[in-house]
Amino acid sequence: MKNIFTKQITEEVIGRINNLTVETQPTWGKMNVAQMLAHCAVAYEGVYTDKFPKPNAFVRFMLKTFVKKQVVSEKPYAKNGRTAPQFLITDTRDFEIEKQKLVDCIVKTQELGEEHFNGKESHSLGKLTKEEWNNLFYKHLDHHLNQFRV
Repeated sequence: MKNIFTKQITEEVIGRINNLTVETQPTWGKMNVAQMLAHCAVAYEGVYTDKFPKPNAFVRFMLKTFVKKQVVSEKPYAKNGRTAPQFLITDTRDFEIEKQKLVDCIVKTQELGEEHFNGKESHSLGKLTKEEWNNLFYKHLDHHLNQFRV
């Protein structure tokens, strides 16, 4: 898996994002390109904001038991997979605003570096290694950028 914490891979991903336009169409799924950018930013918003409350103990147990491995492993996501409710973006979004928000989050993550994330707690998945954070961030971005053929 490519390492999103390196400047080279961050620049590569941002280059792919910059190849998107407001007219770019997905090869699968229901989201338009602006919604996809907002959707990808949710993973970062969970780290950098208090926008999403921490799940209760039962939900966290279920997520750690049944979802964590899929999210943080190197195994690619399936097309049209189930999305957690906080990741669903169904309203109208501004392409340029969502694009800049996502790019800013990616840059901030790279600048903080992998050691900042090593052992850092995810609201819903518990403590993650730097490799698990990388897989969570990079795999999700790559999945959706591939969805929009960039």
